[in-house]
Amino acid sequence: MATLRALQCLVALVDTGSVTKAAAVLHLSQPALSHQIAGLERELSTPVVERRARGVRVTAAGLAAAEEARIALRAAARAVEAGRQAGEGRSGRLRLACAETMAVWLLVPILRRWSRERPGVRVDLSEFTSSDKMVEILMAGQADVVVGPEPSGTTACMEVLGDEEMVVVASAGHRFAGQSSVSVAELAGEPFVHYTPDNGNAVWVDQFVDRHQVALQPVLRTRSPRTAVQLAGAGMGVTIAPASALVARPDGVVRRLAPPVHRSVVAITETPSDALVSRFMTDLRRSGLPVVDLSA
Repeated sequence: MATLRALQCLVALVDTGSVTKAAAVLHLSQPALSHQIAGLERELSTPVVERRARGVRVTAAGLAAAEEARIALRAAARAVEAGRQAGEGRSGRLRLACAETMAVWLLVPILRRWSRERPGVRVDLSEFTSSDKMVEILMAGQADVVVGPEPSGTTACMEVLGDEEMVVVASAGHRFAGQSSVSVAELAGEPFVHYTPDNGNAVWVDQFVDRHQVALQPVLRTRSPRTAVQLAGAGMGVTIAPASALVARPDGVVRRLAPPVHRSVVAITETPSDALVSRFMTDLRRSGLPVVDLSA
């Protein structure tokens, strides 16, 4: 296939009408330019110039090729500029996968700043209810950065952003409202708003209460922690939820577990050296986790 350099030589010949001038424009020696043209002619199986005693004349085939070459060279220049801008964090595409409670809680301020400061960057945001599922998406090459609770395992580059508190939510009329905190043992026998099996919180909650030998009594299940806290606040039962689910404050009360329980929030990527990924990870690190007011 013809190289960009060969196409540049052809276009320069058409523009200048002279091997000497074309070589000077491209800062090449005349033999080097002639070598490029000869290679192009072999590729096309036809002459692109006619060599004369007083110079060269571009053939019809050469003129036709030069017309398309100009398009190819402009496209190549755009490609180089796009890569340069992406390398400088000014353009490109960044695909984010985040836990559904963390889009508003954690990412919105960063995305707002990126929209203002990096208008040439396209950000695609997908929300999930399982960290393990997000890791699958990442490893399949369908996401660039994952943000959420720590998954069960990954070989990708993972950075801990901080710890998120897990809390108990109940209605304002529930006995928990009169307490400053709730022990795990007190959840036994309580109607419990649980999570569907495909939600990572279902596994976390079950493992947590199993370690304390407490049996829950689920009365309904939901895929969303944000829905769980609203249902619990409305008196449908009590629930355990991440603090990030409290952006829309429920009508009920929020109580710390006794002792307090936290889980790590992480950012994961397979391409830490990518310019956009590196800058986004830096912004996540600088931003830190928002502080949630649990007094209510």
